[in-house]
Amino acid sequence: MLSSPLRHIAASFKPRSVALASRNARTYATETKIPINIVEVGPRDGLQNEKGVIPVDVKVELIEKLALAGCNNIEAGSFVSPKWVPQMAGTGEIISRMHRLPDVHYAVLVPNQKGLDGLFSVLDTYNQSSHSESIPPPSDEISIFTAATDAFTRANLNTSIAESLVKLAPVARTAIDKGLRVRGYVSVAIACPYTGQVDYKKVREVSKELLEMGCYEVSLGDTVGRGTPTQVAEMLEEVKKDVPVEKLAGHFHDTFGTAVANVFTALEHGVRTIDSSVGGLGGCPYSPGATGNVATEDVLYALQGSKYSVTGTEYGKGSIDLDKITEIGWWISGKLGRESISRAGRALRAKKIRDAEMAKDGEVRAKL
Repeated sequence: MLSSPLRHIAASFKPRSVALASRNARTYATETKIPINIVEVGPRDGLQNEKGVIPVDVKVELIEKLALAGCNNIEAGSFVSPKWVPQMAGTGEIISRMHRLPDVHYAVLVPNQKGLDGLFSVLDTYNQSSHSESIPPPSDEISIFTAATDAFTRANLNTSIAESLVKLAPVARTAIDKGLRVRGYVSVAIACPYTGQVDYKKVREVSKELLEMGCYEVSLGDTVGRGTPTQVAEMLEEVKKDVPVEKLAGHFHDTFGTAVANVFTALEHGVRTIDSSVGGLGGCPYSPGATGNVATEDVLYALQGSKYSVTGTEYGKGSIDLDKITEIGWWISGKLGRESISRAGRALRAKKIRDAEMAKDGEVRAKL
């Protein structure tokens, strides 16, 4: 039997793990959090693999809704051949028609000089209009892409890695000369659907090449979605040998359910930009079986209470509004004829419906 003073000490004692957890929770609440950027790729990566035709009006509304939820980096479409990626048809019309907000980057993917010329045509029309001084341009950024294996690059671009880089260099240079931001993608940074495990040294080499041609950031894609946190860590450690980690972004598909874990692994290794897709939309037409990018809702939910904070515009009160994103995920999924596949989105919507039903039931009981 403990004496009274000892019982008092025992009652006030907390195991070290509990004490640390409590202290860390207070620390995250009071210290400045680490800002995280999210690139919303739903309108491009999320829709490019859909089989049905998506009306231009729906795509425009999706982009506008995302901007009003606080997203400040939105990949709005792609200037690729509609023959190869039918869902990206009409990108020029979409970015011209959508209501554009200040302080939001609306990027478009371009595979080659022809794609860049397509964007320049849209920008020329904008520059000749009477609204060019009062309305933001249709786009101020392009994304260029290659891969970490020749097999995937040939399937995607009909070239080798080396050939793709030679073709992309003048595209990047021309875009930069015209005042556009240029972002690079390296697909299959973990595993390739054609050749299996990827050599991370090749990921490092390709990333370095993209950075040297003028990309302000390089997004490393687990296109197949097979990556584990251990593999992501190993890949990043290799790439960081030649590329500053602040120039890297993570792009994780959720085929095996490890995308959120991979996001946190990337953040712990110094990555500060994450690509995500509202509603978990997406897939890759050249990667059989790959599911959508990690859901924006899942990332936002998982980051709550952490040492990280998501940056956004005033429309999301300086962040990205989780409730709004959840509603957008269900809205666009409904337009596509299915339910949202975001785990957080499904749970949050179910809670909202249940709360509404309980409130309604309470009102009925109060009247009885």
